[in-house]
Amino acid sequence: MSDLDPSLEALSQARAKFMELVAEIRPDLHRYCARLTGSVIDGEDIVQETLAKAYYQLSMSVEMPELRPWLFRVAHNAAMDFLRRSERRLAEPVDRLSDSAGAAAADPDVLRAALTSFLSLPARQRSAVILKDVLGFSLEEIAAATGMTLLAVKSALVRGRTGLQEHAQELEPPAPPPGEDRRQRLEKLHRYVGLFNDANWDALRAMLADEVRLDLVSHRALHGKEVRRYYTRYAEVIGGLRLEVAILEGREVIKVVGTGPEPWPTYFMLLEWDGDKVRTIRDFRYVPYIAAGASARPLEAAEAGPAS
Repeated sequence: MSDLDPSLEALSQARAKFMELVAEIRPDLHRYCARLTGSVIDGEDIVQETLAKAYYQLSMSVEMPELRPWLFRVAHNAAMDFLRRSERRLAEPVDRLSDSAGAAAADPDVLRAALTSFLSLPARQRSAVILKDVLGFSLEEIAAATGMTLLAVKSALVRGRTGLQEHAQELEPPAPPPGEDRRQRLEKLHRYVGLFNDANWDALRAMLADEVRLDLVSHRALHGKEVRRYYTRYAEVIGGLRLEVAILEGREVIKVVGTGPEPWPTYFMLLEWDGDKVRTIRDFRYVPYIAAGASARPLEAAEAGPAS
């Protein structure tokens, strides 16, 4: 029998049902949000915000909307809010084009474009190109998701495709510049990774700050002494995992690589520090789809700079 209060248990079951309903849509939501922001990590933050808003709105609704287009509308609005907060360019003049404009087939260059290449486009163009050429939306579906008119969608699509062709090369963020702070941060990361790969769980627990916070993204959050249990679970699967320090989107991350006979999908962890202690851990184990659009480089390759 559950120890949860009946009302809390009902809420937990309702949330679990909602997450089941959206499970197949989440990877495409992330593909959209990650390309809008140029970041798989920021993209997942927006997906989380989208699902939280959608869950709340559904709880206040008397009927279920058509889920996929509605979620993309919520995600689009959340992403636009993010871009405004980031002070990125949001709009451009819309020329009057013929009704046939924008009806061409998807450009293969769009499908091959690196994540950050989309940042060369103003946000409306970016949105139209991603929805049409990456996710296969119709013009009408794009208009419904973004709130643009059909004519504006067609204009944004034509301009966006042209702009993306002009900026097709990946705009890889550089590794953080060298310095004493970075050297110390890398030393701590390498120590953490080494202890994890050696399954030295007691030493890892000793690295945790008293008020450490753990975010198992899209699964649960733990705080303080509860975080010590985090390593107990990993102790059960350590034979099939190995950690590496890498550069992702210009920041140092921990890359988790499967090594067993049935390897796990690659995913990432982010650590923040309070002196020599780990203050926060963000573990993306439960959203491995973010690695599909990620361009993580081994630390040594990143330090060497882009290949000539």
